Amino acid sequence: MTDFDVAALRRRFPALSIEQDGQPVALFDGPGGTQVPDSVIDAVARYFRESKANADGALLSSRRSDAIVAEAHQAMADMLGAADASEIKFGANMTTLTFHISRSITATMAPGDDIVVTGLDHHGNVDPWLRAAADRGLTVRVWEPRLDDCTLDLADLDALLGPRTKLVAVGWASNAVGTINPVAEIVRRVHAAGAWTYIDAVHAAPHLPIDVAAVDTDFLACSTYKFFGPHAGVLYGKAAILDSLPSYKLKPAHDRFETGTMNHEGLAGVTAAVEYLADIGGRYCGAGAAAGRQARVHAAMTAIRDYEMDLYRRLVDGLEAIPGVRCYGITDRARFGDRTPTAALTIDDHAPRAISEALGREGIATWDGDFYATGLMERLGLAESGGVVRIGLTHYNTAEEVDRVVGALTRIAEGVAVA
Repeated sequence: MTDFDVAALRRRFPALSIEQDGQPVALFDGPGGTQVPDSVIDAVARYFRESKANADGALLSSRRSDAIVAEAHQAMADMLGAADASEIKFGANMTTLTFHISRSITATMAPGDDIVVTGLDHHGNVDPWLRAAADRGLTVRVWEPRLDDCTLDLADLDALLGPRTKLVAVGWASNAVGTINPVAEIVRRVHAAGAWTYIDAVHAAPHLPIDVAAVDTDFLACSTYKFFGPHAGVLYGKAAILDSLPSYKLKPAHDRFETGTMNHEGLAGVTAAVEYLADIGGRYCGAGAAAGRQARVHAAMTAIRDYEMDLYRRLVDGLEAIPGVRCYGITDRARFGDRTPTAALTIDDHAPRAISEALGREGIATWDGDFYATGLMERLGLAESGGVVRIGLTHYNTAEEVDRVVGALTRIAEGVAVA
């Protein structure tokens, strides 16, 4: 375990004090959207109290609002390791941003050019490229996953790359089964083929330090509500590439890729979410203020990962002792460095929705289904039976909560009625 004070951090999340039938809820629903600390809630409320206005006005509240928006861009540049805040674009969510930017990216391509997508990913990084390709006469090739461990084989990527490949869209980590892909090596191979990379980091961002410069990706997208912030989408793009793309915008709009008025109150919360992580890095992980916000965030994410994976090993120990449980993805403990603390499971003779409902009656929050990784569930043969149950650990979960969900799943598997 890391040295940070989990009990103290949990006190910063008001939702963790919610009770159901006299006991605290146990929230394992993080992959669908994490809870937020008090500082994020305060930042959003403070925006409404002190700064609510549209942009670029000659009035105090507008100037305050503009400063908040600018700081959110810088905060995300720091978190992701971007060279400049201008490389950060905000939108409603990752999917909306990807649909939007895909139009600009594919406008640089010619009929017969190739785009590569994967059979592992959330459809937010698949369907925008399928639609754009259909509009422009492009060829889409699918990088198929290995179904025994839900991973992508780099040799299969090499076989797909060719002289007309223009873009490879791939996830940093699978939101359904937790696989972490070797992003830096993928980018290296794609660049060697002369193509761009578009990385979906939605599931990676709550669990891993991200450095776009280190992996050298051309684009990366994520959503802040997955890492302790409000609902907002974030797009990173290399400045030179963004400048080279055509944009679909209103003539008077200042930014070429941010359409309409931004969610200013949400962006206030985005900065607070990044500052929450930076505070963990400074307070518990030895990264002092002099190290800068990026270093503090990365120190926090490294410590968070260590803590979460310790919890995940405890969870797996419990799951493996339950008759009829099957876990999907990487199950070899020696390879846990290549996965997130997100368990995807089924129990023989129990529908995933029925399992989640039974857990919900005990105040244990999980998700069931395909989580928009529909293609993967179809390939695994699980689509018709309801997909999987997903238990997503975050750094505000505890060993006691892990034991609680294992106990409840044991009773379900044994046919013992739950609350």
